[in-house]
Amino acid sequence: MNKIVKDAITATSDIEDGMTLMVGGFGLCGIPENCIAALVKMGVKNLTCISNNAGVDDFGLGLLLQHKQVKKMISSYGGKCRV
Repeated sequence: MNKIVKDAITATSDIEDGMTLMVGGFGLCGIPENCIAALVKMGVKNLTCISNNAGVDDFGLGLLLQHKQVKKMISSYGGKCRV
């Protein structure tokens, strides 16, 4: 099985409305920022996101929160989102 994909859009193409995502990284380090940006572009909604950190306003999971694509956020730290 080839696990290499050509871009973030392809990597996230199977993610649908209402899914639960576990997002890696610690704080803002090592997060899948390109995949998060792809999800914003795709417009998927009602996501449940599980992560160490909820991001900041214009970066990380904060982008999904800002665009109201997250229904439920589970994290150990809320980050600095104003959403």
